[in-house]
Amino acid sequence: MKRINSLLQVEYREDVCWLTVNRAEDRNSINTALMEELDRALTEAEAVPVRAAVITGAGDTYFIGGADGVEMMQCDPDRAAAFSRRIQDLFNRLEASPLVLVAAINGLCFGGGYELALACDFRIAGDRVHIGLPEVKVGLIPGGGGTQRLPRLVGMGRALEIILSGRLYPAQEALELNLVHALVPAERLLEETAGFLKPILKNPAYALAQAKRAVRASQGAPLAEGLRVETGEFRKCFDHSYFVQLMCRQIKTGVLSTTALLPEGFCEEKG
Repeated sequence: MKRINSLLQVEYREDVCWLTVNRAEDRNSINTALMEELDRALTEAEAVPVRAAVITGAGDTYFIGGADGVEMMQCDPDRAAAFSRRIQDLFNRLEASPLVLVAAINGLCFGGGYELALACDFRIAGDRVHIGLPEVKVGLIPGGGGTQRLPRLVGMGRALEIILSGRLYPAQEALELNLVHALVPAERLLEETAGFLKPILKNPAYALAQAKRAVRASQGAPLAEGLRVETGEFRKCFDHSYFVQLMCRQIKTGVLSTTALLPEGFCEEKG
């Protein structure tokens, strides 16, 4: 199924929702209307049996070229704060999604575009991209979570260097700085992204979602709180029969041997 809204192309292929930002005439930049469409598309994807969402940009020049400058230049301080909160809320929403989220970075990726990528679980980039947070060069700072997520990714010192210099880093340097997970040939980006997801999506959807929540809890929270979340998510795994049925199949096929501790008829009872 494929649907093209005014600002977003949505396509479902097997168990992946492909979201293409469709503002090529304006750098695929993020404005309020696009934020609303992305939020709506993600909600729809989470309600149908897909396992992952991939976000990319229309054309081959820009992934997402920041936030919409025309919208921002009309902001007074209060409206600027509201815009920042709105885009932060969207990126928090992306980060918290039970789906596996991938930014397939197909072109220039800076400002709000890279802040969106930071909110995704994985960042796969074409080998000709440039990436950075150049807001200081126009008298701004990152307002979509970049000052918070980037230090968690690369450390405070490196994050300060990236943000205060405003540099755009070429693909290989971005990989070396850990700004992306992988580089692939630009012409094979979407194909390679689908291949990257295949082994991940073989695993149970509930386990992926619960693992994401546990790992995210480590960001900025005390160890004790993260461990508490981990235990809660681990417990939820036992609401499902997947693990027990897998173990029983391995016992029945001889991969594992039964032990005296396993009650007689346990696997027959569990199906």
